[in-house]
Amino acid sequence: MTDASRLAATPSPPSPALEESETGAPHRTVHAHPAPILAFPPRPLRWLYLDLNSYFASVEQQLNPDLRGHPVIVAPVDSDTTVAIAASVEAKRYGISTGTPVWEAKRLCRDLRITPARHEKYVEFHEAVLAEIWKHVPVTHVCSIDEVACRLLDNENDPAAAVALAHRIKAGIRMHVGECLTSSVGIAPNRLLAKLASDMQKPDGLVVLTADKLPQCLYPLRLREIAGIGAKMEKRLAQDGILDIRQYCERRPRDAGNAWGGVNGDRLWYLLHGVELPDKPTQSRTIGHSHVLSPQKRGLEPTRLTARRLALKAASRLRRKGYRARLLVLHGKFEDDKSGWRASIRLPDTQDSFVILHALDQLFPRLAEAGRGRPGGFRLRMVGVTLCEITAVEGEQGSLFAALDPNDPLARETRTLALSRAMDRINHRFGRNAVSVGPLHGGRIDRVGTKIAFGRIPEMSEFHE
Repeated sequence: MTDASRLAATPSPPSPALEESETGAPHRTVHAHPAPILAFPPRPLRWLYLDLNSYFASVEQQLNPDLRGHPVIVAPVDSDTTVAIAASVEAKRYGISTGTPVWEAKRLCRDLRITPARHEKYVEFHEAVLAEIWKHVPVTHVCSIDEVACRLLDNENDPAAAVALAHRIKAGIRMHVGECLTSSVGIAPNRLLAKLASDMQKPDGLVVLTADKLPQCLYPLRLREIAGIGAKMEKRLAQDGILDIRQYCERRPRDAGNAWGGVNGDRLWYLLHGVELPDKPTQSRTIGHSHVLSPQKRGLEPTRLTARRLALKAASRLRRKGYRARLLVLHGKFEDDKSGWRASIRLPDTQDSFVILHALDQLFPRLAEAGRGRPGGFRLRMVGVTLCEITAVEGEQGSLFAALDPNDPLARETRTLALSRAMDRINHRFGRNAVSVGPLHGGRIDRVGTKIAFGRIPEMSEFHE
């Protein structure tokens, strides 16, 4: 029988006050005596969630002592028109955060230090952090480049034991990976709540949410702080009379689900009350890359060559993961327009770089035409290529006529796919761009390195693609 099916109705007394306590090194524990609408079975502490503070900027400060103690932002390119992809703890005190335009960050802080992104270094430090955490507790989920979730065992879910474990992990990272790498840790009955707890005290925080505090300790949070609630969902809930977390949690689960408009609504209700639910299965559906072009490389030809390079990187990842794609999407953003441009073209079920490049060459004139009619001419700030409708390769199909007819379409793809795989092997052995397709150098395009996308950590092998 599940936790949810064992619920029984009980009265609901007034919400308690919140206070702070300390155990060992400073951390915050919110005390309360909630009485939810429904009575729950025991909900022990099951998850420890660690969030590295200002990760990219902290790595840069670790690598360069001259940056320590100073406000720092990490930028993708050397341009005032781009945005910060990370801000140090010191920079955040000036109101600078991820997504702040560089020109605005300079206005907010005259002493600002700007450093270019070094994604390969961030992945190296990420792997070192994981290795350190594994010394103390198994890593259950790698949630992003700077966030991990660890499921606690029965001998680790006592509040005192969990807090002691968190302190050991935090100290181990500072001692063995880098003194600039601080982290905020949340401990709670399920992963969603542990993530919320890790956001409650930054930087270098530690917050424990035990079942007796739930859901009252969440009431000060805004609805938008809950994963899955965006602007549209917030508006939908408001139309049903739900303006804050208290009103959401005081509904019956089915009523919360009806207000949400689906089963995720009552699922979230149980999670906010500390019930642990099984994760929903997910699968990668797209593979792609994007690049912010430097100001001097935003013309038509540099954009075309950059798009080709991005397509080759995506195709290489597709082969390495054993996938094929059926759709290619080309997208971008012009300098004079905040809205995005996108177009797509169907592909045969393929993982061949040459087939993908041929499709891109068919698609690119549409982007060129969209840019020529603009007041300043073709000036593209960002370009991206995404492969969609991904399926796993379940076996190679040969052509009965390939040996007799070299012009057979499947025979041609078999030859070019073999060539694509050969390029993968050469680049892995001798370094990125040791061999490629078509014009790549000549100073006409930016260096298109591997980037860390939201929610996805590149493997080290991708830095050879």
